[in-house]
Amino acid sequence: MALPEPAVAKEWLAAMTLIARFEQRATELYAEGRIGGFLHTAAGEEAVAVGGVRALRETDALISTYRAHAHALARGTPPGRVMAELFGRVDGTSQGRGGSTHVADVGRRFMGGFGIVAGHVPIAAGLALAARHGGRDDVTLCQFGEGAINQGAFGETLNLAALWALPVVFLVTADRGAAPRPRESAVDLVARGRGFGVEGLRCDGNDVADVHRVVGDAVAHARTGPRPMLVEAVTDRRADPSPVERFAAQLAQADVVSQSARATIERDAAARVEAAVAFAQASPAPEPAMLHDHATAG
Repeated sequence: MALPEPAVAKEWLAAMTLIARFEQRATELYAEGRIGGFLHTAAGEEAVAVGGVRALRETDALISTYRAHAHALARGTPPGRVMAELFGRVDGTSQGRGGSTHVADVGRRFMGGFGIVAGHVPIAAGLALAARHGGRDDVTLCQFGEGAINQGAFGETLNLAALWALPVVFLVTADRGAAPRPRESAVDLVARGRGFGVEGLRCDGNDVADVHRVVGDAVAHARTGPRPMLVEAVTDRRADPSPVERFAAQLAQADVVSQSARATIERDAAARVEAAVAFAQASPAPEPAMLHDHATAG
């Protein structure tokens, strides 16, 4: 797979490294009991997050699953705000109300993570429909895991998106290490999408350059068609080497990133994550009086 320009490649590596270090530190903090509720990390899926997000325009919408930290960081949300949300503090992305599974940054067009499997898939169609009615050529990228494809919302949304020719890309992170295909679907996922009238593509979810290329093609088709597209990113979150190490090795072999430059990227990511932890710890907890803010009576 052809590598991007050196400056772009270095930025991708830095973003993937930041996500990996953030997820590692969050896991440690969760084990220590300093993060409450649930914690679902995207460790091992850094290539899908970065490659997918970098295929979007700033005005395009992004929506994801409960593994939302990676997508927020890839979109540009400050690590401190993401960590503060995990800590349940007021300086978090959702003022401490959402926690790990509901990180969002609407100002950056990251419309949030969702705790219900496939619960956000119909919302992606709504975002795409809103863009059309607003006269914009924005695309919505909807990321979710292989566990969502057997939910009714998946088939219903693909059918509606095809019927209305909506500019939405459904990006499935298919973790083959967790769920081999025979346990997940009786037919090929790309063929399954075509059964609903949605054309599909497949990429190596452990290769950020391949993800970026394929998702970029899908986004272009969705934008100019307009029409929905499905991309299956085949991953193994337990793969060795990880997507980050794999990309770093490719860049080293191509003389794009030296060993010292790689060490600097690692140090910078670690420092940013520790600063994020300090920011989260210093942020106050929500006041009880805020409990009913942003809530409406039924």
